[in-house]
Amino acid sequence: MKKDQTYWVKIHINGEWKRAEVFPEETLLHVLREKLGHTEVKEGCGKGDCGACAVLLNGEPVNACLTLALQADQQKVVTVRGLGTPDRPHPLQESFVKRGAIQCGFCSAGMIVSAKGLLDKNPKPSREEIKRAISGNLCRCTGYQKIIEAIEEAAYKLRTDPKP
Repeated sequence: MKKDQTYWVKIHINGEWKRAEVFPEETLLHVLREKLGHTEVKEGCGKGDCGACAVLLNGEPVNACLTLALQADQQKVVTVRGLGTPDRPHPLQESFVKRGAIQCGFCSAGMIVSAKGLLDKNPKPSREEIKRAISGNLCRCTGYQKIIEAIEEAAYKLRTDPKP
């Protein structure tokens, strides 16, 4: 693989296949935001410390700033925008708003995506499991309590409501 050569990637993003021409060193974050228009994926630290850029890659939360775009070729990526719609938000999105877990909003997309990755695997997580799942996401506003409560509320709703 040559550094100055470009490659085409095809990524299944939020239910739709998209193509982009990338350099080998380009991150998934850069390609999502700058080439494919997915600005809901935020750039925070650029080093994998804050989790603002978290997306689901084949159902696993990953930091898009640490993932090469080539690694997402022919893979499924879900951003926070792919979880719900303004008319029909995902229970996590609803709970974050209802519980006041969104203040400045910068960490929200990464927090929600990380929580979705947890709830898909473990529909009834303990508080400690929730804390562990969001441990790679930094929030400067909420103090985490409201975020944890929002995730607990969404988990309950997802378990008890047959069509959330």
